[in-house]
Amino acid sequence: MTPQEQRSTTEVERIRDQFRRAFDGEAWHGPSVLAILDGVTAPQAAAHPIPGAHSIWELTLHIAAWERACLRRLQGDPARLTDEEDWPPVNDTSEAAWKNTKQLLVENHSQLLTAIANVDESRLNEPIIKDPNTPYSSVYVTLHGGVQHDLYHAGQIAMLKKALVNL
Repeated sequence: MTPQEQRSTTEVERIRDQFRRAFDGEAWHGPSVLAILDGVTAPQAAAHPIPGAHSIWELTLHIAAWERACLRRLQGDPARLTDEEDWPPVNDTSEAAWKNTKQLLVENHSQLLTAIANVDESRLNEPIIKDPNTPYSSVYVTLHGGVQHDLYHAGQIAMLKKALVNL
């Protein structure tokens, strides 16, 4: 966004823009999530070039799961992910399954951006889920946390791609 555009946009629009930039382009730090996944094959995505680390595929599913969790929380669902929801297993390592995984990631992201666009500014400082038994972050912190989460794992994927070259 240009400085002029930033002055005329709402905070929700700026958060949505940050999510979009982190995910599909124009992130100031470097490659976005989609850019870093570009050209990764199913065998590369399924590989574990760093012992004990998740694969690119596992990280991609994890990013998709947490973008879906952010969406669910915006809709009032506490979205307490099970271990399997948080880190879904990769059982099919075919190119078709990898394509489906990337499509799931893109669809979840698109749905989240639509939901963010509909957030009322007055909600930003409220807990994303109002539950007296579980303290949840504010809508603002949750959404910025989602952006940070995408970028953190994009960095991990970048390192895994570099490690694949050395195998």
